[in-house]
Order: sequence, then C-alpha cells, then structure tokens
Amino acid sequence: MRRVIITGGDGFVGSNTVNYFLKQGVEVVALDLNRLPHNLKEHPLLHYICLDISAVMESLVELPKLEYDSWIHFAWEGSAGTKRFDYALQMRNALDCVKCLKAAKEIGCKRFVGAGSIMEKEVDAVMQQQGSRPGMAYIYGMGKLIAHYMCKTIAADIGIDFLWPLITNTYGIGERSPRFINTTISKAVNGEPLEFTSGVQNYDFVYVDDMAKAFYLIEEKGIPFHEYVIGSGLARPLKEFIIEMLDTIEYKQSVSFGSQKYTGVNLALETFDTRNLLLDTGFLTEISFTEGIRRTKEWMEQNSNDNR
Repeated sequence: MRRVIITGGDGFVGSNTVNYFLKQGVEVVALDLNRLPHNLKEHPLLHYICLDISAVMESLVELPKLEYDSWIHFAWEGSAGTKRFDYALQMRNALDCVKCLKAAKEIGCKRFVGAGSIMEKEVDAVMQQQGSRPGMAYIYGMGKLIAHYMCKTIAADIGIDFLWPLITNTYGIGERSPRFINTTISKAVNGEPLEFTSGVQNYDFVYVDDMAKAFYLIEEKGIPFHEYVIGSGLARPLKEFIIEMLDTIEYKQSVSFGSQKYTGVNLALETFDTRNLLLDTGFLTEISFTEGIRRTKEWMEQNSNDNR
C-alpha cells in the first residue's frame, strides 16, 4: 500500500488533496496546526497529527513508524490577505519548506512534492524589468520562489526526488479566504458594486477537485526535478473569466472595468501551458469554470453564516 505525508492537510487545498488520495486507497498522514481537524473526517486510512512544522525534525518521533513513499508540502502561512506582505513570515515559510524536505529524506521518503505558485513566474518577470517598482504583494511569490530554488538544490544534494507544481489559482467549495473568486461572488450575491482592473492580464483558474487530482498524478507519475503548471489549460484574459463568472451567478448590475489600477506584469499565455502535465501524467480537468463557479456560489449561499 502506498503511504504519503501531507502537511497543511486540514487546510482548503490540503484537505481536498488528502481526501483525493484516500479515495484512491492511499494511506495518508495529515499534519496540521489545528489540535482537531476542521475539514477532515475520520477515515480508516487517515492518521491526523497536530504538529508545528517549524520544529518538524524534532517532532518526527510523533509520526507513525511506517514506510513512506512521498511527502507533499502545502503548509504555508499567509497565502492570502495582508500576510502576503510579511517578508519575515514568507522567509520563515521558505525555511520551513526546507526543513520538511530534509525531514522527508530522514524518514525515507522517495519523493518530495512542493506547492509552488504561478506568481513565481510573475516575480521573475517584474524583477527583470528595468525601472520596475514591485508591489508588496510580490513578497508572497518571492517566498515561494526562494523555497523552490533552495529545495531543488538541497534535494539534489541529499538525494531525494523533487517535484514542484505551480498552482495558477485554485477555488471551490470549502474556500474561506479573501481570495479573488470568493470576494467577487460574495459581493455579487450581496448586490454590491463591482470594480476591476481592465482585466487584460492573462489568468487561469482550476477547481479544487481537479487541483487535488493533479497532485495525485504528479506524486505518482511526475518526472523528478520537473515543475508542472496546474491549471485548466485554457488561460485567457481575466476579463473573460469575470464576465463568465458574473453570467453564471446572474449578476444584473453594471460592472466597472478599468476603475482599479493594475500594477503587475502580464504573463504570456504560454506561461500557463499545462502540456507537460498532460504528457507526463495524463492530467485533464473535469470541472469547467462555469460549473465550478456554480458549485462555489451554491456552497457559499448554504454556508453564508460560516463565511462571514
């Protein structure tokens, strides 16, 4: 039987990935800061452990004495909101990622799968522009980029397979953070006015169920020391996604495009290319953007008290 460790296993992305692995008959040790899980349910193949990954090497004795195939690392504080600007926090996140990589090697894992961000590509692009003045939101992407580069180098040195998926934008049932999809749907449902940038920048979104499947396939079939973009494979200007989202939730009020200033860079469409993921793992999405938005809106309405 395959066994994996998943850090941040009770979070939005982590818990959905844990559940996908469980459905495939994989035994999972889920690590998270919550004393009791908020999202995970009891399962015969699930071991849940409350653990602070900043002291993960000292806490390895708490893990079940089993043979593990892989370590999948989602734990990352400050992925949304103003904590994205906290450079000390984001540096600590990167160092914690290294600690988990070394812990994975220590207990005999054959593979380490990180959770990168498409913002790493944006950081690279904006930093190479002469005269650019990056916004503080890039601090989050810098933390991911540092974790990526340090872990890849250390993995090669200590001898463990390293894989680094780059998540575009994940959304779906169970998401409670103030990210773009959640905020927009919430405002629309409440009849609030909606203001956006011009929306010409290229974007992509992937529903959380598809994202979890992608991680399963990457852990199982991905080529060591490769990175994989996880997205729908249908990237396009953000404005097109917004219009489709508002049509799906039947938002009737006027929308303002261009009233908000966009200070980032526009990544080329090929940056979002998912062909390597398809070729190496066979991954294809199953949930369209329209269907994903419909499910998310219905869940948000049913859980409106919890999401306030």
